[in-house]
Amino acid sequence: MGAGTEPDGSSRSDEEWERFLRESVEGVADAPKEPSARARAVAKRLRAEPGRGPEGWRSHTPARPKRRTGWYVVGLLAALVLLVMALAPGRAVDLFAGADSPPPGETARPTQAPPAEPAQRPTREEPFRGSPAASWASGAAGITVPKAGAVGWMSAAEVERALARSRDFLVESGLDRGVLRGDRPEKAIALINPHQKDIQDLLKTAFRSPSEKSDPLLLFSRFQPSRTHLVGDVVKTRGRLTYREGERGALQVTADVTFVYPVTPADAGDDDNEIVRTIVRRELVLSWDDPGKVITEPGTFSIVSYKYDMTNGGCGAPTGYFIPPFGTDRRATEAGTEVDPYDRSVPVGQGESSGGECGKATRS
Repeated sequence: MGAGTEPDGSSRSDEEWERFLRESVEGVADAPKEPSARARAVAKRLRAEPGRGPEGWRSHTPARPKRRTGWYVVGLLAALVLLVMALAPGRAVDLFAGADSPPPGETARPTQAPPAEPAQRPTREEPFRGSPAASWASGAAGITVPKAGAVGWMSAAEVERALARSRDFLVESGLDRGVLRGDRPEKAIALINPHQKDIQDLLKTAFRSPSEKSDPLLLFSRFQPSRTHLVGDVVKTRGRLTYREGERGALQVTADVTFVYPVTPADAGDDDNEIVRTIVRRELVLSWDDPGKVITEPGTFSIVSYKYDMTNGGCGAPTGYFIPPFGTDRRATEAGTEVDPYDRSVPVGQGESSGGECGKATRS
């Protein structure tokens, strides 16, 4: 085979053969170049992303600018806070102070009075507005009952039942809606030992002919429906039960509870927002006696003592009802001794009678 002769027998000139060898070494000028390994990896990753069309392996997409959404949210919240404070400053203070959350149940006598609240008038929608009672629990939930243990003649289970019935008496005597509207407190009376002569004598005359020594208010909370109406369905309470062994091995239960009753005149119209809060703090000592040593009936207790403090409940001769001062009647209480009705750090000082002296509430 001679030079310039192809395997199939065809022939090339020396010039063509030389050009073929040169292009094999140097490459053709317009031939596509092979991309690098890094370029191939980038192109493969971009093709794998959803929604991305093919791009040049050397193309560049600028980064998106960061949105400052956080600053817009902070600004919006700040504007809302300013608006709330402008329209309802008291509610704003309550919101940040957590006033809407009831405080922990009272398990011992407080060491000081609750702090002062922002001065705000109560309304029908918020009858406890501007009062420490706004954050108190409602009804029976505000009366703390301790854990029961065996005492005297009673087992732990019996003590637990006695504590529950002691609180039932407080509910029936100070929270029952019928009793508050002037009804006779039959359920509460049924829990009192029927053989306790002094208390039974009080009950016989108290509702018929109220007097300083025989007044239903010594044990029960009542308002005259022709004069006074309760505002809403809630009575705020705060207090506790404690117990120890009493005389002859009896279980002695002490109740110290404050009741806050928002009331308005019975003839008030829907637009009349004259609301008074009658505040009553009661201390009762109850004896669950051993039936083997004291004449009693199952499920009843004897009353050892009773005391109460009251503000905004009226002055003068007993009528068997609290008489809240409305309108010009409020002036009659201005000469009384100043009393903070929410200060539970001091003992109940009223004694066994409401008496003729009125206490002037420093706040209500």
